[in-house]
Amino acid sequence: MQHPIDILERYWNFTSFRPLQENIINAVLQGEDTFALLPTGGGKSVCFQVPALVKDGICIVISPLVALMKDQVQALQAKGIKAMALTSGITYNQLDTLLDNCIYGNYKFLYLSPERLQQDIVQARIRQMNVNLIAVDEAHCISQWGNDFRPSYKNITKLRELQPTVNVIALTASATPNVVEDIVKELDFISPKIFKQSFLRNNLSYMVFHEDDKYYRLEAILKKNPESSIIYVRNRKATLEISSFLKSRGFSSSYFHGGLTNIEKDEALDNWMQNRKQVMVATNAFGMGIDKADVKTVIHLNLPESLESYFQEAGRAGRNGNKAFAVILKNNSDETLVKNQFLNVLPTVDFIKTVYRKLSSYFQVSYGEGVDLTFDFNFNAFCKAYNFNPLLTYNALLLLDRTSIINLSKQFNQKLLVQFIVSNAALFNFLETHKEVNIIVKSILRSYGGIFEQETKVNSNLIADKASVKEDVVFAVLQKLEKAEIITLKNSKTDAQITYLQPREDDKTINRIANIIRQQNQLKEKQIQSVLNYINNDDLCKSMQLLSYFGETDIKPCGICSVCIKNKPQQQVDLKMVKQIIIKALEHEELSSRALFERTNIAESQIQNALQEFLEQGIIKITDTNTYKLAHI
Repeated sequence: MQHPIDILERYWNFTSFRPLQENIINAVLQGEDTFALLPTGGGKSVCFQVPALVKDGICIVISPLVALMKDQVQALQAKGIKAMALTSGITYNQLDTLLDNCIYGNYKFLYLSPERLQQDIVQARIRQMNVNLIAVDEAHCISQWGNDFRPSYKNITKLRELQPTVNVIALTASATPNVVEDIVKELDFISPKIFKQSFLRNNLSYMVFHEDDKYYRLEAILKKNPESSIIYVRNRKATLEISSFLKSRGFSSSYFHGGLTNIEKDEALDNWMQNRKQVMVATNAFGMGIDKADVKTVIHLNLPESLESYFQEAGRAGRNGNKAFAVILKNNSDETLVKNQFLNVLPTVDFIKTVYRKLSSYFQVSYGEGVDLTFDFNFNAFCKAYNFNPLLTYNALLLLDRTSIINLSKQFNQKLLVQFIVSNAALFNFLETHKEVNIIVKSILRSYGGIFEQETKVNSNLIADKASVKEDVVFAVLQKLEKAEIITLKNSKTDAQITYLQPREDDKTINRIANIIRQQNQLKEKQIQSVLNYINNDDLCKSMQLLSYFGETDIKPCGICSVCIKNKPQQQVDLKMVKQIIIKALEHEELSSRALFERTNIAESQIQNALQEFLEQGIIKITDTNTYKLAHI
């Protein structure tokens, strides 16, 4: 048996563990049920991957996040470690083969969703596997009080029946004391070893600023901190708008949201990761599984939906240990906006019943049928067809997804259906005079048999790879072929795919989850109130507020947050000198208080005090354009 530190050095090139990692790993190796609460960036995956590599056999990893599963599997494979993930879209025969490989193929990691545990074939094969550890990632999902509760996580206890001698490690980055207690109970831990790393981040300054002009403050923060930054915004449209604004002000910026193609996402992410772009403007779909150590600022232009999600998003700053900032910019309208976005669009049981029935009609799913059927889904078209409120409908679909009624894959897809409608001879005559399309046409013909007989779904990315061209060149060629009446072309875009996980039974289906829906709505109301309490409490240290929320008691003021800085004794400034500087600046031109602040580098409050005194004494005047000028000029 290899020593854990040897495994760490061999595969991760580290010579020492982070805080608590070694203790957690030793507990796992001793066969203990183990709970690991490590904040974002604390290195949770190492806590189960290292002991699994130390021991013979395979580690089963349960995770609700397909993207995170794929990222971890790719990272392990890149290290030469055999790992696989059972994601959606796998046929029964493929599943059969993959599970056999887990038994006989020396695989070390099997990643799967909790929904997969309901399949008889999966349960039967797990019983035959030499399982050395069960790892439950994002373990807060098993608790009804946890952020993003998923009833399907209750299925995990089935693993304890299938492999009764195997210990379990549960891992999460965000859990209140109630949630920790619930996780331990739900996973049937006996005398668990519980490890909690403090949520304290000594280098991270939590800031909340009231700003009528958020763009101005945003620009000032990025100028003062020209290093890597993430800006979180409310929706896809805002990512583009804010990124365009920043570019117009001279900043290098990318944007990221769930509606981009994989190619667009990869390009944006690579530019930001390699520091070719300073700023990433993103929805909260961005950040999970991304480890960038040198992020200087994380800025929320809109209020987060919970302190759990905020702590994770803010925690992406300063992972290199250097001073970093987590900033929320708020104004008078934010409280109304956050309630409109998250509370006023909480779907009722009756509304979810309506959406579910209409969804089944939309896809023409018969009563009692639908299991494992997958449909391309254009969300906007669906809402328009039934005159549904988009936000309310989206939340209803998310709840149906979390409760395992459907699987909602929020993946942008471009579906191409192609059929050649000329004879072979006519096609090759066309190619003789249009040699620029030759390689792409031949790539299509060699990839898809039967494309002359019927409409065939074409993967534009695959054809682009084969022809060694960009994907947009493939689209251009297909459009040219359609115009020349060589092919028929149907090109549709979808926001997502929906897979039915249960047979359609209309109200009966929803009645089974009605209590969960009501409980989740109550939880969301409490979470929003906690966010509002946090942003409006300017008396208690921001770090202490967050630590207290997560159950920590031995806490002290951080000294670096917006509250602590405000409460520090202000350095005495020579008001006479401030006045002289302001008068000298106004001798040349009329200036606003903001312009005076930018030019003089004197604190805004001190400038405002001096200007107020000057106005009272009649030394300066306010112009029609709200600038200041000397009264005698």
